[in-house]
Amino acid sequence: MPEITPEFARTLYENADAAHAFDHVLRVTRLAVHIAQAEGADVEIVRVAALLHDVSEGRRDHHLASARMARDLLAQAPSDFVDAVAHAIESHRFSQPPDPVTLEAQCLHDADKLDAIGAVGVARVFAFAGAHGNRLWTHPLSELDQRIGPDRDAYRRAHGGGRDYTPSHELLCKLAGLAENMYTATAHQIARERHDFMLAFFQRLDEEALGLR
Repeated sequence: MPEITPEFARTLYENADAAHAFDHVLRVTRLAVHIAQAEGADVEIVRVAALLHDVSEGRRDHHLASARMARDLLAQAPSDFVDAVAHAIESHRFSQPPDPVTLEAQCLHDADKLDAIGAVGVARVFAFAGAHGNRLWTHPLSELDQRIGPDRDAYRRAHGGGRDYTPSHELLCKLAGLAENMYTATAHQIARERHDFMLAFFQRLDEEALGLR
């Protein structure tokens, strides 16, 4: 079994896009380990799961594919360790089952969601939009809120791939709700500050786009 070091893991992420590249994996690993230490989780399970959580190249069902790849890489490790790592990986997605039922899986889930908000979250959503040819801004948040309506998930599924789906749309449809969905107390504390910063940025973006600042 290869030792799952950052150097080894880096070789598995050569084709990832800017929002999901190895920089993301390193940030999530640092956060996940910090949360695991604070919460009393098994740090080694969390560390290995974090390094491998996005290893599958395809974005569709990548959590399940990455868990299978992790099982292959860890084939010589104790079965309970492999099962714990695989569960953490397969349950890290925001909107896809299964739910994280172990503390270690919750640490990875929370770290991955934290990387989608705050200053890094803002940078990632604009990097993703730029890579996919999306517009920078179209309407202020108050107007977008009315256009999107109450079913945010349905709007995102219907319009998320379009050029006019901006980072502000993604804020309202997904990012603004992430801070409320942390499992651990440590992540909740971090999420509150990141959430407030992110909202302040997008509000300032509205003001500047409208020529008010």
